[in-house]
Amino acid sequence: MTPRKPPVIRSGGSAPGKVSLLERSDGALPPGKVLDFPAPRRSHRLRNLLLAITAVVLVLGGVVAYVIFSPALALRAVVVEGNALVATAEIESALAPLTGTPLTRISTGEVRALLVDQAPIEDVEIAAEPPSTLVVTVHERVPVAVLQEGGDFVLIDSEGRQLTSVAERDQVKLPLIDGGTNAVNSEVFSSITAVLAELPVSILSRLNNASAASVDSIRLSLTGDQRIFWGSSERSAEKAKVLEAMLAIPESDPPVREFDVSTPDRPVTR
Repeated sequence: MTPRKPPVIRSGGSAPGKVSLLERSDGALPPGKVLDFPAPRRSHRLRNLLLAITAVVLVLGGVVAYVIFSPALALRAVVVEGNALVATAEIESALAPLTGTPLTRISTGEVRALLVDQAPIEDVEIAAEPPSTLVVTVHERVPVAVLQEGGDFVLIDSEGRQLTSVAERDQVKLPLIDGGTNAVNSEVFSSITAVLAELPVSILSRLNNASAASVDSIRLSLTGDQRIFWGSSERSAEKAKVLEAMLAIPESDPPVREFDVSTPDRPVTR
């Protein structure tokens, strides 16, 4: 069999079904020349997008760093609100270590930690007022009674926590619990304070004294030599409403000397 000759490709044209070389008007490509094809437009767009995102992230990072660490936002003044039992000067002094700290770096937890030794303070809220002021809103514990300790009168809350003291009994319109500060260790103390915590301010401010021989015989005394027999601390919320209604009744003749709310469904006056 005679071998077939390879097809001849001519530069002037191409036979039917044959592939021809591309013709150039200026002749063939120089030896070693490589064509440089432009990158697809989609790749350009993606690269530009990535560069833009990177630039934005860098700018935002710089802004955040400035806000967090800038001395322009350093704490210089503290405004205290909501305090009655703790002096403003004491709170400002306790928060003095924060002076110079950027407002953005001061947390509520830090403020709480610095005020933890202030017994009347139950919680705080903070708010920054740029460029250099921190507003501290104080939530104080509520005093419900007074204990006498020597010549001073100590205000306590319903848990027996000593909040502050005053020199004169008349400075505080709260009932005095017998037994001095040792009363907090007595069996009846928690029962008495549980009752006082249920009373509205309108009644609490009229009380002179609170005492109990046992947990079932709590007694209160009002101004004007009127007494209240409370009984136990059970159903205290109901008893408080009944007592409030009884005290709103116009005075009778002879006046009532004792209000018995030990059974709130059947209150008695004597």
